[in-house]
Amino acid sequence: MIHLLVSIKQVPDTTNIRIDPETGSLIRKGVPAILNPYDAHAVAAAAEWKRKLGGKITIITMGPPSATLALQECIELGADRGILLSDRKFAGSDTWATSYVLAEAIRKIHEEDPIDLLFFGKQAIDGDTAQVGPGVATRLEFPLITYATNIREINQDEGFVLIERKTELRTEIIRATLPALLTCEKEIAEIPYAALPDLIKSLRYETETWTAEDPVIYDETKIGLKGSPTKVSKTGTPKQHEPGETFKVAEIGLKESVDTVFEKMISNSSVASLWE
Repeated sequence: MIHLLVSIKQVPDTTNIRIDPETGSLIRKGVPAILNPYDAHAVAAAAEWKRKLGGKITIITMGPPSATLALQECIELGADRGILLSDRKFAGSDTWATSYVLAEAIRKIHEEDPIDLLFFGKQAIDGDTAQVGPGVATRLEFPLITYATNIREINQDEGFVLIERKTELRTEIIRATLPALLTCEKEIAEIPYAALPDLIKSLRYETETWTAEDPVIYDETKIGLKGSPTKVSKTGTPKQHEPGETFKVAEIGLKESVDTVFEKMISNSSVASLWE
């Protein structure tokens, strides 16, 4: 029997993101919320291996009470337990503070019921930092495999996992000891339609809520705005650039077009230096 844990995040629909100019944080009020897409694929991958090996899936997330909807969606996909870390003291946490909160909660779960493999989405689509998963792995001192696209093998008897990961140049095959932590690309698994028993279970499921003081007691200097070393000092809209000059070959001919473009390039001081 295997114990898999997936960390997820409920995120605002990226087509509706707005930033509060005073606090530098996302305005979530009135904005539709969804399960982070990369996390959904991570849950689907965990569910596949649960069916293959038998066992259970724990889902964990940090967020407001409304994040229970994202946890219920994970139950629909085949998860067994959902834990919401929700406390006003967590508000404003950056990736450093968030990884601390998640790592301490996961440590508590692992002590009570050892985890074999942890799944994170590659990144959250609201922040796009891809820092929380690696941050948790570092705090827990678990092997980390980023950009995972396929799980070839989970061998509990010998205590290792075999993972394919995507890089800019090639696909790598990584062997890591268990427990390990993956950050997942969308290719890791297709999101299935919910089975009827899981759908019914999700509708009846009551999420566990953990606070900043129970069952884990957090150092308040490491959470929320107090524990966040990064701050948004200013936000704004990038200046729209003027469109570049265009030349139509059909109107002035190929040679004239090429000569004109080269003349324009060489007259530009930054490009001219390349020809010296």
